[in-house]
Amino acid sequence: MKMNKFTLACGVAMLGLSSMATAEITTNIGVTSNYVWRGMTQSANSTSFSGGLDWSSDMGIYAGTWIADAWDSYEMDLYGGYKGELGDFGYDGGLIYYSYTTDADSNFGEVYLNGSWKFLSAGLAYVITAEDAVEAVKSDRYYYLGGNYDLPQDFAIGLTVGYVDPAGDGKDDMDSFTHYQIDLSKSAGEFGDVTLSLSDTNMDDLKLEDGTDVVAEDSNIRFFVSWAKEF
Repeated sequence: MKMNKFTLACGVAMLGLSSMATAEITTNIGVTSNYVWRGMTQSANSTSFSGGLDWSSDMGIYAGTWIADAWDSYEMDLYGGYKGELGDFGYDGGLIYYSYTTDADSNFGEVYLNGSWKFLSAGLAYVITAEDAVEAVKSDRYYYLGGNYDLPQDFAIGLTVGYVDPAGDGKDDMDSFTHYQIDLSKSAGEFGDVTLSLSDTNMDDLKLEDGTDVVAEDSNIRFFVSWAKEF
């Protein structure tokens, strides 16, 4: 579940849409001390390595794939969509599919729509296909608001508030919850970008449908550092 998510296939099929369009292929690598997605760890609070490949056209069409360590498995995301700008407004919509090498029951797909205006951003995602996914990823709807501010010396600060609304109705399904994240990033030029993050949720106050408390380790405040570079 890539954070931005946001960025990263069916790129070969896209290449044939227009021989007149200019296309670009980029790759990326990264490592984080804790892979956190929508407020919850995806790496058991340990280090996760990642890498991806992206194809984009000047027509606004893009596609890509991204793979990372996730729990005792590997997560592979496949995605494609269309993005563009209207003055200060940006828009981005598409489809992303999350797959896991050793836990196919957790595979699921989402459609998403994101918008931006200057330093503000907002978006939503909706699950359209899922197997018997665990409650943490069986999220029918997801909404977020964010802001990103450039600071001196190539620093930037980002704020995100997201709301996860699970779709399940069984006794093992979680209630909805909110997560919060602040990111302080520093561009190191050709050496990539380093980001220090603080993430938290309101899951301390939540219970499963049968009244059981949500696991305490999933509601701890998390500090983690990440590095990423695009080629």
